[in-house]
Amino acid sequence: MQAIDSQAPTRIIVAISGASGAVYGVRLLQVLRALGNVQTHLTVSDAGLLNLQQELDMSRADLEALADVAYPVREVGAAIASGSFQCDGMVVAPCSMRMLATVAHGLSDNLMARAADVMLKERRRLILMVRETPLNLAHLRNMTNVTEMGGIIFPPVPSFYHRPQTLAEMVDHTVSRVVDLLGLAQPQAPRWSGLPLQSVSTPAP
Repeated sequence: MQAIDSQAPTRIIVAISGASGAVYGVRLLQVLRALGNVQTHLTVSDAGLLNLQQELDMSRADLEALADVAYPVREVGAAIASGSFQCDGMVVAPCSMRMLATVAHGLSDNLMARAADVMLKERRRLILMVRETPLNLAHLRNMTNVTEMGGIIFPPVPSFYHRPQTLAEMVDHTVSRVVDLLGLAQPQAPRWSGLPLQSVSTPAP
């Protein structure tokens, strides 16, 4: 029997679809690279590229330089389209409602959707950072479908208990939570340690 290579990198697929919030996918790629021993596989939709240009002034080349491997979204014969490709998880950051619907109904009409379908069928971690508001009934039902199939719906809702001072801090906190869900260690990630004891009032008897 072949021995498992304990030094093999963790493989994570990062997909960027056409919803607003391209910064989440970009920052996720940067954080995963900084962790070390994580190999990232990237695919981005045409609408995702438009958002990168509009929101971050980034080109395809700028984005692909952040990943270890990049695939055109129409390359359905790519490695990540197969369940035999050993992979530890996938994040769609951000995830448009179209991408959500595609995953919810198993359409697999491009590489991004096929890779997500592979995650579900192989019982691997799939995280969809869905970006839309307000939500209609189709959106909610699609989220339910994906959840029932084992995916994780993770809207990038900012938190304020850590008192962020910049937009970058808000993005980093959200991305850190996603990395936690992938099971990757982040020694420098901010953690909630509870309220100071003096600020916790004692209930009256």
